[in-house]
Amino acid sequence: MMLIACPWCGPRDESEFVCGGEKLMPRGEAAGLDDAAWLERMMIRANRRGPHVETWWHAKGCLAWFAITRDTLTHEIAPEGAP
Repeated sequence: MMLIACPWCGPRDESEFVCGGEKLMPRGEAAGLDDAAWLERMMIRANRRGPHVETWWHAKGCLAWFAITRDTLTHEIAPEGAP
């Protein structure tokens, strides 16, 4: 079980959250992409081992979306502001 720190509600059990997957580039940066690049942005994920930035939705709480850095091997969540 993971303990995820919601920026607004504080630490909560992972069962309250839904993982939105790997964090994407901001929409404004994606505005000029061609079809192949848009497909890459929307559908293809690195799915790499180790730390990466993910988006999470606090579905059973404040309903906020936020990003965390989580290690996919250990499930350790980095402190806020860490890469």
